[in-house]
Amino acid sequence: MNSQVTSGAEHVSQAPTPARHPAVQAVTDRIRSRSAGLRQAYLERLDRLAARPRGSDRMGCANVAHAFAALPGTDKLRIVAERAPHLGIVTAYNDMLSAHQPYEGYPAQIREAARAAGATVQVAGGVPAMCDGVTQGLPGMELSLFSRDTIAMATAVALTHDVFDGALLLGVCDKIVPGLLIGALHFGHLPCVFVPAGPMSTGLSNGEKAKVREAYASKQVGRDELLAAESAAYHGPGTCTFYGTANSNQMLLEAMGLHVPGSAFVHPHDGLRTALTQAAVGTVLDIRRDGGRFTPIGRLVDERCIVNAMVALLATGGSTNHLIHWVAVARAAGILIDWTDFADLSAVVPLLARVYPNGSADVNQFQAAGGPGFVLRELLSGGWLHGDVMTVAREGLAAYTQLPSLDAGGALRWQALPAAPGDEGIVRTAAAPFSATGGLKLLQGNLGRAVIKVSAVPEDRHVVEAPAIVFDDQLELLRAFEAGQLQRDFVAVVRFQGPAANGMPELHKLTPPLAVLQNQGFRVALLTDGRMSGASGKVPVAIHASPEALAGGPIARLRDGDIIRLDAVMGTLDALVPEAEWAARTPAPLSPEAALTNAHDLGRDLFGGMRRTVRSAEEGAVTWL
Repeated sequence: MNSQVTSGAEHVSQAPTPARHPAVQAVTDRIRSRSAGLRQAYLERLDRLAARPRGSDRMGCANVAHAFAALPGTDKLRIVAERAPHLGIVTAYNDMLSAHQPYEGYPAQIREAARAAGATVQVAGGVPAMCDGVTQGLPGMELSLFSRDTIAMATAVALTHDVFDGALLLGVCDKIVPGLLIGALHFGHLPCVFVPAGPMSTGLSNGEKAKVREAYASKQVGRDELLAAESAAYHGPGTCTFYGTANSNQMLLEAMGLHVPGSAFVHPHDGLRTALTQAAVGTVLDIRRDGGRFTPIGRLVDERCIVNAMVALLATGGSTNHLIHWVAVARAAGILIDWTDFADLSAVVPLLARVYPNGSADVNQFQAAGGPGFVLRELLSGGWLHGDVMTVAREGLAAYTQLPSLDAGGALRWQALPAAPGDEGIVRTAAAPFSATGGLKLLQGNLGRAVIKVSAVPEDRHVVEAPAIVFDDQLELLRAFEAGQLQRDFVAVVRFQGPAANGMPELHKLTPPLAVLQNQGFRVALLTDGRMSGASGKVPVAIHASPEALAGGPIARLRDGDIIRLDAVMGTLDALVPEAEWAARTPAPLSPEAALTNAHDLGRDLFGGMRRTVRSAEEGAVTWL
C-alpha cells in the first residue's frame, strides 16, 4: 500500500478454520474431481506464461517503443531502465451507466498512487458496458447476454499488449464483472484486483417503486407518475440500489477475495472510496511476481474460491443470472460446475440477508446493517466457506469479515463488526437465519431443467398447478394482459427466448402485470427459456429452461391448456400430459417472422455468429468454446 494507507487488517485474528460443512466439502470435491484434467491443463499454461521474462525485457525494441510512446519520459525510464512494476487498467467507464460514470476520474487516482509506490500505469483498454435498465423489454436487450463475452474479448484485447505486471479491473454491473473476470482468467498468470465504484444514494424505496409500476400496469396512474417514480429511484451516480445482478457481483467478488476488503458498497464520492481505490494499487503491487507473495488470478480462482462465490450468492438470495455467469467464469479457470452443484449447496446454506427484491431494504441499508462482511463472517464461522483460500488481501478471507474506515489522519483501517446485526430484518446470524436453506432451487421434470428464485416468493406460491398459456414473445403476453384476457389461473409459457434463439433477454417487463394478477388472487407463474434478472420478485418464475425451445427442448412441445405443475418444494417441473401423447408431440418451430425479427436491426445481426455457437444456459451460455 502507498504511504497514505495503513491496514488495520494486519491484526485480523487467525483463528483456526472451522470444520467444513460436509455438503460443502462434498460439492467441492466433486467439482475438483470433475475438473481435474481441464484445470491441470489450465494451470500448466498459466505457469508457462508466468515464467517468461518481464514484458519490456522480452519484447523487441520497436514493440517496446510502440508500447510506451505516449508515456512521460520519466515513466519510460522507470519501466525500461529501472524495471519498475507496470500496471494495466481495463475500464468499463462510460457515462451512460450510472454505476460506471464515477470511473471517469479513476485512472488519475490510480496513476498518483502508483507513482507514489514507484510504479507506472497505462489504461490498457476499455470494454463496452450496456445498461439492462435502459434496454429492458427493447431490442437492445437481445445483445445483453452476449455483451458478457464481448467484454471478455475486449479485456483480452487490452491485456494482449502483454507488457503488464498486474491489472486493475474497473467494472460493476451485470455482464461487465463476469466479462472482465472471464477475460482476466484467460490471462490467469497476471495478478488482478477488481476496483468497484459503489452504489448510488438511497432514493425512492424499491417497494414504493414496485407499487407505482403495478399501478401503471393496472392503468391506475399514468406515464407522468411512473416516470417521476422511476426518476426518484434512479437518480444519481452509482449502482441501482436493489440487490440485482450488479450488486450480487460485488458480493461475490468479496467472497472470492478479489476486492480490497470491504470495497463493495461504499458510495462513489465518499472519501473512503478514494482511499480504497488507491489501496487497490498497493494490493496488486503486493501480489505481483516480484512483490513478495505472487498471487496470479488463475491460481486464486480455484474450486474452493468458486464454491465460496456460490455459497455467498445463495446466502444472500442473489441474482439468478449468476447460475449462468459463474458457470462461465469457472469454465474460464478450467473448472466445471452445474446447476446440481448450486442446488446441493442451496439445500444446506442458510439465507442470511433480505435485500430487495427479497425484502424491503436496499443495499445501503444492507451495508449499514453489516453488509457483506457480516454475512461472510457468519458463513466462515459456520463452516460454509473455505477459509483457507488465497485472496488479494494478505490476511486471507478473514480480512473480508471486517469493515473499512478512515482514521483521524485519513489512513485506511479495518475493524471488527459487532456480534449482532444492525438490523435483524435485513441481516441475520447463522444461528437465527431467515431460512435454513438458500434462495435458489433447481427444478427438473419432463419439461427439462430450470431454476427458480424462491427467496422473494410467498410460501403459499411455491407450488402452482394451472393451465398453460403459450407465447412465443413477451410482447404477446403484455398485449393479452392489456386486453384483459388473463383474468384466471395460468402458467405463462414464454419460449424461444433462449441464448440461441435471440440472445436470452431478461423478461423483467413481465413482472408488474403478473404481480397485478397475483394480487388479484389468481394463481399465476411464468415458465421461460429466457432470463428474469436479479430483480425477479414475488411471482414464481421457472427460468433458463433447458434445453431451450429452439434446440427442440420440451418447452417447445407445450400447447395452450396443458396443465403445468411447478413445485419448488419438491423441485419438479412437469407438464401433466399422458406420457404417450407427450412423447408423440413434435416441438413447435420458431416462426419465420420471429426468426427474421430476432436476426436483424439495431446491431442484432452482428451477433449472429454468437447465436449459432452459444452453449446452453446450464453450460454458461459461453460462445468461446
